Amino acid sequence: MDAKLTLKLKESVIERAKRYASDRKTSLSRLIENYLDSLTSDSTPDFEISPFVKSIATGKSVPLDVEKKNNNDDYIQYQDQKHR
Repeated sequence: MDAKLTLKLKESVIERAKRYASDRKTSLSRLIENYLDSLTSDSTPDFEISPFVKSIATGKSVPLDVEKKNNNDDYIQYQDQKHR
């Protein structure tokens, strides 16, 4: 059974979310439902959730160098040189 939910959000956030949902050919309601379902689900996902997404769910900030810790510095330097 579906139920209505009223949310109060910044207008700019709503507009960006509508564009995001439209680009993915889904409704804003479905997008929010899926997000809330993923946050509250008891099952463990089959994929790793990025630190950024975890920070959204917990409200904790992500260290600025988090990507540097997870990447191979030599490979990054190689890619930088390759694409100059």
